[in-house]
Amino acid sequence: MIDRFRHEAVFYRGLDGIVDAVLPFVREGIAQDEPVMVATLPDRIAALEDALGPDAARVLFVDMAGLGANPARIIPAWRAFLAAAPAGARVRGVGEPVWSGRRDVELEECRLHEALLNVAFDDGPAWRLMCPYDIGALPAGTADDVRRTHPVVTATDPATASYGGHGHALSVFGESLSAPPEVADEVRFGAGDLPGLRDVVRRLAVRAGIGSEVADDLVLAAHELATNSVIHGGGDGTLRAWTEPDAFVVEVRDGGRIEDPLVGRDVAVAMAEGGRGVWIANQLCDLVQVRSTSGGTVIRLFCWR
Repeated sequence: MIDRFRHEAVFYRGLDGIVDAVLPFVREGIAQDEPVMVATLPDRIAALEDALGPDAARVLFVDMAGLGANPARIIPAWRAFLAAAPAGARVRGVGEPVWSGRRDVELEECRLHEALLNVAFDDGPAWRLMCPYDIGALPAGTADDVRRTHPVVTATDPATASYGGHGHALSVFGESLSAPPEVADEVRFGAGDLPGLRDVVRRLAVRAGIGSEVADDLVLAAHELATNSVIHGGGDGTLRAWTEPDAFVVEVRDGGRIEDPLVGRDVAVAMAEGGRGVWIANQLCDLVQVRSTSGGTVIRLFCWR
């Protein structure tokens, strides 16, 4: 029996492969009367439900395409599942945030998410989380990323990377994002500019073809982040916006530093100083990137087009 959080990965190939890899783990949890949650894609869910038969009713299945579209929403879901478990119960989960077809920027955030799982849960109650990877369908280098973010990896291929611990998570959180395009619209702002900044974001979003309801969400998220910059990030900041082939992107950059890499992924952290804006952005936007160093903080909001 484990006495701490156990974050493990398993490699598989195709639908039959995920059933072979995950089914024994799930059945063991059922046999031990553990609450079990499986978050993966609908076709994987259907295959596992079929293999489990009547026992499928004892598993909470969650569509990861919805839950994990923005990977920053996954840790709060695991926290909620743990909180709902009976006192003293052992808990196990299966989570597959990485699948073939995800955008490169989504995969970047999935790598950060997998690293941050260890930061989020290593000091908490004992439970098990298995992360399956369809290794034959994913980009080259995925196996190394998996090994850096999972203390336990079930695989037979030769290891070329090793678990990086919390230091790896902090390193990724402190990495620089790619430079904005030279054609990006740019606005410097301070406290007196916040009302007008909302109008600027809305105008740029409409010009990019973003629908009115989505634009409303984006305007609110950008305003919350700009307000954080004024209050916690040195009093001013820079907003940039640009279009990509499948996205409209708004970036807020300031000179402040965010110390907690879990910002925006935990309700408790969201209520702390400076955390509310990032939490709101994660609830409203298709994807959010946060990176912070001693040189400042940059947050990008993505709306898919």
